[in-house]
Amino acid sequence: MKKLIIGLFLLVVISVSINEKEHFLIPDDAIRFRIIANSDSKEDQDLKINIKNNVEKEIYKLIGNAENIDDVRKLITNNIDKIDNVMKKYNVSYDINYGNNYFPEKEYKGISYKEGNYESLVITLGNGLGHNWWCVLFPPLCLLDEQENLDNAEYELYASKLINKFVKN
Repeated sequence: MKKLIIGLFLLVVISVSINEKEHFLIPDDAIRFRIIANSDSKEDQDLKINIKNNVEKEIYKLIGNAENIDDVRKLITNNIDKIDNVMKKYNVSYDINYGNNYFPEKEYKGISYKEGNYESLVITLGNGLGHNWWCVLFPPLCLLDEQENLDNAEYELYASKLINKFVKN
């Protein structure tokens, strides 16, 4: 009976160890980016993605050559008006906030994003009651999202390399 109990215990421990996923965390000194839709209607969600595509293009024109987080901070702060100009093209009320904003806990492709207040650029559309789109602006993990053919392991590898490249500078 003792052998059976010990065997079952070992089996449970091994099973838990095998199924436990290793995750790495985005560093606390990252800059996040989030667009919150007015609602979950198809129209509002489509508008959110359209805005995301155009705002993202403008942001990467601004920060594409930045080498560190301080450069990104200055470029965003000094160019909020350019992001605002992109937003003015849409028939929607919005709020742009660059500062510390709340983010719920997330996991994406094996990367853990802890809940908390983070330095971020947040665009809230209308009432901000819909699902949001988000990514990490710096280190530039948003760019990895465009590579849809990456599996989780490849995504984690590239993300880890980008984090190490930019955060350790």
